[in-house]
Formats: sequence, structure tokens, C-alpha cells
Amino acid sequence: MAVITNKRSVMTLYSGSNDPYSHRARIVLAEKSVTYEIKKIEPGNLPEDLIDLNPYNSVPTLVDRDLVLYDSRVVMEYLDERFPHPPLMPVDPVSRARCRLMLHRIDNDWYALLPDLLGNDDSKKEQAIQEFKNSLSSVAPIFEAKPFFMSDDFSLVDCSIAPLFWRLKEYGIELPEQANSVKVYTERLFNRPSLIESLTEEEKTIEQ
Repeated sequence: MAVITNKRSVMTLYSGSNDPYSHRARIVLAEKSVTYEIKKIEPGNLPEDLIDLNPYNSVPTLVDRDLVLYDSRVVMEYLDERFPHPPLMPVDPVSRARCRLMLHRIDNDWYALLPDLLGNDDSKKEQAIQEFKNSLSSVAPIFEAKPFFMSDDFSLVDCSIAPLFWRLKEYGIELPEQANSVKVYTERLFNRPSLIESLTEEEKTIEQ
């Protein structure tokens, strides 16, 4: 966490124009109907103020007055607590812990594959695609049980899944036949107003 001297009256999000980590923060902001200023960041062209604010020079970076946050999971949970309605985490401690555990698994099992999915090593890319497809097939029954992931209500877990599913074709991933429940869930996500509102112009052009 960093402290800046010039306080801002409007929340500011430094966001990649086509970055799933930034995208999930934007979905949360849209769900909460938060008014904020967005500063689009292009790779290799970081503004001086972001370099000063964030020692990792990463996006998303959220500035809320004198508070600076720069981990997407931390940003998401902060926004959910800062703007409690509608809630995107369960109220009871057991369900919240399960939600956090699932967020951890999504990061470790799916987001961790992004460097290989976007890299230039074809063998690693093919392996990552297969791992992603196998993982989707293994969790497909979960999507059948509830309208959202393990829940009747849209949650931070869905906010994390949505940016990846929006980019599946871009990553070269076709949903397996046995994952029809995943396809139904995906359509539900893509029609959600917050997902539509969160999209940048670059993300709107991604093939579905």
C-alpha cells in the first residue's frame, strides 16, 4: 500500500485495455454502480504517476483518495466491502471462506495458465489449452447446480470467471461437448449488464 500527497475526489482505476485482471475489477465496479475515472494503460507505456504509485507497475491499480491498491483480488474484495450493496460475498464466515478458496483455485488453476496461453511456445500453449479444457470438464457438474458458480447469487467468483470465459476463443479454447452447462452459464454471464458495461472498446471486439 502506498500513500499519495494529492488526494483525489474521484476513485481512479489504472486498467489495461485488454487485461483479464483489470477486467474483473471493472466488473465489480459496474456491479456496484461506482463512479470512477479510468486511465487506460498500454504495455510498455506506463505513466509516471502509476510508476510512483505501484512498486510492481501493474494493473489494475486502484486509487481511492489516499489509499492505493494494486492486486486485483485485494481490489475486488476492497470494493465489495467499501460498497456493500449489492453484496458479492456471502455473509456467513464459512461461505465466505469457501468463496475465497474458490477464488484462490481460479487464480492457481486458470489464471496461472495465461502466460503459456499467450506465449510464443506452441507446445506450452497446447498443453495449457488442454489443461484448461480438462479443468472445465471436471467442474462442469458444478455449473448445473446453481445459476451462478456454487451460488444462487452473482459473486466475486463469477467476476473472476467472466473475463477468462470472455477470452476463451482468443486463447484458442473450445468448450468440450460435455460442458454444455458451462455454455449455458457463459451465456448468462455475457448477458449480465455489469459485464456489458465493463467492456473496453478493445474487449468488445473479441470474438465470442
